[in-house]
Amino acid sequence: MTEMSPAVTFTDLNTNQTGGSCGQLLPNTRMKVLDLSTGEEKGVGETGELCFEGPQVMPGYFKNEKATSETLIDGWIHTGDIGYYDQNGSVYIVDRKKELIKVKGLQVAPAELENTIRGISGVMDVAVIGVPNERTGEMPRAYVVRSSDGDLSKETIINTIAEQLSKHKHLAGGVEFVDAIPKSAAGKILRKDLKAAYQSSLSS
Repeated sequence: MTEMSPAVTFTDLNTNQTGGSCGQLLPNTRMKVLDLSTGEEKGVGETGELCFEGPQVMPGYFKNEKATSETLIDGWIHTGDIGYYDQNGSVYIVDRKKELIKVKGLQVAPAELENTIRGISGVMDVAVIGVPNERTGEMPRAYVVRSSDGDLSKETIINTIAEQLSKHKHLAGGVEFVDAIPKSAAGKILRKDLKAAYQSSLSS
């Protein structure tokens, strides 16, 4: 992040770090993981918002006190990244706070559903978004790219999620098969494009 000039973690190839992590803390840097609902500090392996403090953290945004007060709290920068750290101090990012789906006040991370669906035979790619619902606020909806030689059904995907995850994480918004998942040049899922397509389908 530019706000962290620009890093707080570093992957040292000479140390035993688990694949998938973004490294360990740089010297003179501290981290805490805060519960997304209560703001309480979480422990090893527990997921929450990643916050950092150190000499490289910016003093604030130029002439924007509102944005500064929302991002910097008591010297800690709140990244908006959702992640955790393991017993070795390796840091993992699993999602973005702004991409969370809110179902009846409960927060659902799209990445958790996507990882579960990727484990289903016949799935090549997947993206999950939240779609509006009057009763629950939002509900998860999956967009899935099937392999060309598979006969994967929507029911299989829905049932797999229902069997493995909590009820508020079920695909109440349905499943849609697509040819490709829209992504940026960096490979990031363009969820806003999927949401726009969904809204367009409702009005057509």
